[in-house]
Amino acid sequence: MAVSTPYEHSGRASQKGRTRAALVDAARSLVSEGKVPTVDTVAERAAISRTTAYRYFPSQRALLGAAHPETATSSLLGDDPPQDVAARLDLVMREFTRILMETESQQRTMLRLSLEDSPGDLPLRQGRAIGWITEALEPLGGTLPDDELRRLVLAVRSVCGIEPLVWLTDIGGLSAIEATELMRWSAASLLRSAVEGHRPTAGASAPGRSRAGRGAGRRGRRP
Repeated sequence: MAVSTPYEHSGRASQKGRTRAALVDAARSLVSEGKVPTVDTVAERAAISRTTAYRYFPSQRALLGAAHPETATSSLLGDDPPQDVAARLDLVMREFTRILMETESQQRTMLRLSLEDSPGDLPLRQGRAIGWITEALEPLGGTLPDDELRRLVLAVRSVCGIEPLVWLTDIGGLSAIEATELMRWSAASLLRSAVEGHRPTAGASAPGRSRAGRGAGRRGRRP
């Protein structure tokens, strides 16, 4: 069975790449102005025919998905990430909140669309932040059981992103800067709680030492 090739990947790739980039830039420009772009309005802004625009983006959702600022970001740790898990998580949180601050208008648009019926393949539903947080917490792989590590990843994601940013600013009354600082603090607190919950307790019995053996030891001591 033949596999279809996306329009921009066939024929004159360089020219089609420039056309696609122009459409994406136009979409981002409209969103930054507080508008919800359609394929038609983006084509008009980019001075590209509607017919051509629809060849690249057959729907508004496909267009907004491509224009989303996080679409092509696979990692937030950089080329030389730290080994310390707390430093790794804070680095990811700093970068994540920076993206939120710089693209808040577009993020809000995507959030609204993701809450509508049939969200399809919108980036907000694809869990990119989950991948970033999972990568940051990789050093815990030998410390926390898989299920608890997964729970920690989800807990951190629940306190960072456009959803909590909207609540903290619109309902909680914080400034955007205060909200992002609180997100970083919450993430660090969750990490600290998870790690401390698995540290050996002082005075814990050594593995293999029986209760009877401990009792015999006490009986052998002088009063």
